[in-house]
Amino acid sequence: MPTEQSSDPALAPAFTKGPRRPTVICFSHLRWAFVFQRPQHLMTRFAVTNDVLFWEEPQYRSGASTLSRHICPDSGVIVLTPQLDESLRGSEDATLAALLDDELGPDRAEVIRWYYTPMMLPFSDHVAAACVVYDCMDELSAFKGAPPELLAREQLLIERADLVFTGGTSLYEAKRERHGNVHAFPSSIDVSHFARARKQPVVEPEDQSLLPSPRLGFAGVVDERMNLDLLAAVADAHPEWSIVVIGPIVKIDEATLPRRANIHYLGGRSYTALPDYMAGWNVALMPFAINEATRFISPTKTPEYLAAGCPVVSTPITDVVRHYGDLPGVSIADTAEEFVVACEEALKMRAAGDAWREEADTQLARGSWRSTTLEMAALINAEIASRNRHEPIVSPVTWPPVRQQYDVMIVGAGFAGAVMAERLAADGGKRVLVVDRRPHIAGNAYDHYDAAGILVHRYGPHIFHTNSTEIFDYLSRFTEWRPYEHRVLADVDGRRVPMPINRTTLNLLYGLNLSSDAEVEAFLAARAEPIDAVLTSADVVISKVGRELYETFFRGYTRKQWGMDPSELDKSVTARVPTRTNDDDRYFSDRHQAMPRDGFTRMFEAMLDHPNIDVLLGVDYSDVRAAYPHDHLVFTGPIDEYFDYRYGRLPYRSLRFEHLTLDEEQHQPVAVVNYPGEDVPHTRVTEYKHLTGQVADRTSITYEYPSATGDPYYPIPREENQALFKRYEALALAEPNVTFVGRLATYRYYNMDQVVGQALATYRRLKSKLSELVPAGDPVVIADAAAE
Repeated sequence: MPTEQSSDPALAPAFTKGPRRPTVICFSHLRWAFVFQRPQHLMTRFAVTNDVLFWEEPQYRSGASTLSRHICPDSGVIVLTPQLDESLRGSEDATLAALLDDELGPDRAEVIRWYYTPMMLPFSDHVAAACVVYDCMDELSAFKGAPPELLAREQLLIERADLVFTGGTSLYEAKRERHGNVHAFPSSIDVSHFARARKQPVVEPEDQSLLPSPRLGFAGVVDERMNLDLLAAVADAHPEWSIVVIGPIVKIDEATLPRRANIHYLGGRSYTALPDYMAGWNVALMPFAINEATRFISPTKTPEYLAAGCPVVSTPITDVVRHYGDLPGVSIADTAEEFVVACEEALKMRAAGDAWREEADTQLARGSWRSTTLEMAALINAEIASRNRHEPIVSPVTWPPVRQQYDVMIVGAGFAGAVMAERLAADGGKRVLVVDRRPHIAGNAYDHYDAAGILVHRYGPHIFHTNSTEIFDYLSRFTEWRPYEHRVLADVDGRRVPMPINRTTLNLLYGLNLSSDAEVEAFLAARAEPIDAVLTSADVVISKVGRELYETFFRGYTRKQWGMDPSELDKSVTARVPTRTNDDDRYFSDRHQAMPRDGFTRMFEAMLDHPNIDVLLGVDYSDVRAAYPHDHLVFTGPIDEYFDYRYGRLPYRSLRFEHLTLDEEQHQPVAVVNYPGEDVPHTRVTEYKHLTGQVADRTSITYEYPSATGDPYYPIPREENQALFKRYEALALAEPNVTFVGRLATYRYYNMDQVVGQALATYRRLKSKLSELVPAGDPVVIADAAAE
């Protein structure tokens, strides 16, 4: 078992507090005793403070249906294996559901349903759960023998899930548009467990100790994902090498395995024993085939091999190349010939010493199973806590005052608040009061016609774009759209060039004639500087395009926008801005790009135009919260403000705007011109006629000045700020009748569409809880206001 497994409760915080431990029931297509991998790592750690039930696939035999129960002696995980009569094969869901209900019983504490396979959803979907997690570790539909109904069931599971985790970055990219709350958790590593292989002396297992050196090893499942021809080619090229293969053989005929005198299939071995085998390897192998079954995999083997001190030779698996390909201890080879050469070079490097390990160890230190468990638990806690306001002014007109009993009060009339209000009223049938301290709806997206008749954005340009058809279709209920593709120019010493950087940008700046993607890639690669660990915004840009372009476009702009150097900011800030090798000069490449035909404010008016919604504007919710009785509060404002800044203020950046109307028909060729130079105080100038399509003799523009004071606009993405937010988030978890949603309430740098997606997902989770409330009825008359 992994050495990280300990009695330290911090390894797996309980989802709830109290005398009874919450239950995590994990539905897995992989058996507990098969190979110790992602499900076993996570469930072992969650079992420290939670009851973990691990539900396996059925075993079939003759006789009555029962549920076999086995308690893992190392972790305390309860392994459940249905034993079903052979006659039930293909029609077992009702029997499985009955066995599941008997196991859970009527008095089971809070349940978290956790799925590794969508195939187990039909018999378990009825179980009430505080949170439903789909941990998609593999693209199972691409595997050999995948059931034909798997994709349909996965879609249903994604709809049911509160959280979707993915086992790698490629899977995240494939799933992120299918759910509003997807998080990538690539392969983690129990470093101390595998580092045991580096400690000498190691008692080598008997079945390997007599094999001649050098030894090249593989540990994992041998199935259709392995390139057997490649394995044979390596063995044939060097008969003096010993090729060691550890792991079970599944889904393929053993007769198809290449048989050579120097290939040794040792079968499956325990997780505990793996470091002892790896201690005797000179090089570790990842001879995967490149096919549909390996398209999205993110093998845990790479970090395990590196932690054991073995250089790695792998075929070009996308996530291996992406996350480890730049390490000196990892070689990527495609053909058999290249693979053999890479193995030869890896042997030479291993013989030359251990200097290559330093970079690998630095990277491995950032991705432990412990930290993955903690991050997942925090997300689940937030989801569980999330369960446990049209323009007329609402005011008393009689005395004693007549009070309307509301189901929900919503603080904030921006995107998060308006979406929540519309869904709660139109879909949930709830009486809703929306409160905003500003005298208008639409939040920062508020637009209005100025004295010149131009539709302007009071709080800076808002450009709608999204890849989510669900979000676009939802908003389309409340507006017609004007097609619009946003383009931005950057003013560099008086010369205006397209931004983000693309082929045209480079040709204009450097007087070049680059004509293909390949030429641009080569140009940028020659200027890019290798960065050992990409951690900051500066690292992101410099590692892609080099220091000169970083200083030209990013450093000054970021310093003005955020009030600090890019080297002080999280990498997410500049990672949002792409670099293109083609001549696409659009700022965004999303599937849907458009502007509300009649403006954002009109769209919000339509969204809030429901008989169940009242809106109270120009007041602070804290002044009226007690005056308007309600059962639940949705808060979209700053989370630190809600808690009266108990731990201090969360850092934000603000903006100051200078709005001007000019006696000219057009001021600039595009809607937005950026000014990255630090010698210019503003960051950008917006001309709104480009956004609205209006034709007029005059034009209106806005100068934008970042500020350290004023209304909060942008959460500042730094590690210490996130740590402070987590303290406030812990307070939020203890608020059973308050839901926090939106950029300020969750301290996240969201685009508009992401806020809409978060609000829609939050509503879906809140709906079941609020359905238990009795709908608000007749107004409540307060006979004596002074008696409150």
